[in-house]
Amino acid sequence: MAFINENYIKLPGSYLFSEIAKRVNTFKSEHPEAEIIRLGIGDVTKPLPSAVINSLHKAVDEMACESSFRGYGPEQGYKFLIEKIIEFDYAAKGIDLNTDEVFVSDGSKSDTANIQEIFGADNKIAVTDPVYPVYVDSNVMAGRTGTLGTDGRWSNIVYIPCTAENGFIPEPPAEKVDLIYLCFPNNPTGTTISKEDLKKWVEYAKNNRAIILYDAAYEAYIQEENVPHSIYEIEGAKEVAIEFRSFSKNAGFTGTRCAYTVIPKEVLAYTSAGEEIMLNKLWNRRQTTKFNGVPYIIQKGAEAVYTDEGQRQIKALVNYYMDNARIIREGIKSIGIEVFGGVNAPYIWLKTPNRQDSWSFFDKLLQEANIVGTPGSGFGPSGQGYFRLTAFGSKENTVEAIERFKTRLRL
Repeated sequence: MAFINENYIKLPGSYLFSEIAKRVNTFKSEHPEAEIIRLGIGDVTKPLPSAVINSLHKAVDEMACESSFRGYGPEQGYKFLIEKIIEFDYAAKGIDLNTDEVFVSDGSKSDTANIQEIFGADNKIAVTDPVYPVYVDSNVMAGRTGTLGTDGRWSNIVYIPCTAENGFIPEPPAEKVDLIYLCFPNNPTGTTISKEDLKKWVEYAKNNRAIILYDAAYEAYIQEENVPHSIYEIEGAKEVAIEFRSFSKNAGFTGTRCAYTVIPKEVLAYTSAGEEIMLNKLWNRRQTTKFNGVPYIIQKGAEAVYTDEGQRQIKALVNYYMDNARIIREGIKSIGIEVFGGVNAPYIWLKTPNRQDSWSFFDKLLQEANIVGTPGSGFGPSGQGYFRLTAFGSKENTVEAIERFKTRLRL
């Protein structure tokens, strides 16, 4: 008899975005004439930069020639890409990293989900609330979260509310935790954290021998000063933090798949007997066992991001989406809805009008304006009464969506 991992059946319902797709498909079948504008899932819509495309083509041609053909590559990533990552994303900010501290992967979603495998089942987890669902769900699957309460909270997770009332700035918990998930610029709220506030978390982690799992997938969208692009800008963070980055949102790799995770050798965890273990080595062992590496062709495309041409082109992409964010932010605000984010991130986080619950507003927006967004409650209990819109649509659809907000939505 084969037994299942019963932690999987603890997961409530379906994955958030699967539920959204189900509701949208039902609506489309009932209203085939409706022209739906999707501002829900954070998927980019502009094509890959030409510098990336040209590099991909060259790499494909290399694979057609025996002298330049590549088979299995290093699971950790090719050095030609890792060296560029370090030079442009870290050394330029005064952060020193070795090439064996950067691991190229197929996505930050994969890495933020898989990283929990190298930690023991008894670790106490803290998440900001609302939060990207993958952080919580991957720990549920591993049996680390306890039971789900009627309030939508897991018994073994410490939730740190991030709402308008506290300016969306999380404070370290009074109790001791072992693993901390932070995401800035934040998905879903679109808000950021200052160096001063992030320093509090680094100090907390050092004092409690905790590990910070820092998702910086949206750092390219930061526009303001004193907003850290990397947690390693904070003194001491290399001792307590693992950082996740992605090419998906800055260079359009959502369908091409390339990202990377940084694990400095100073980051340590412990055995039950108190022995210090280097997490860098554990992650390397995990990746070499379970991952075959990102294809050479894709890594050559990612390398092109760091050329002069590539840098200009990804900056143009970021500016395009941030202009969409401005349009949404200003448009929503103009009709009297309280709105946050959209300044240093491509996400706009709004309070649902008339205190509607998040899913009710989802249905109302879909039915009246034919616009798809993401219910805030899908990101955690503190997301109830909020709603997320993304700036990743086309300019035309973004402008049209705001017009529909103004003319079709009955507030």
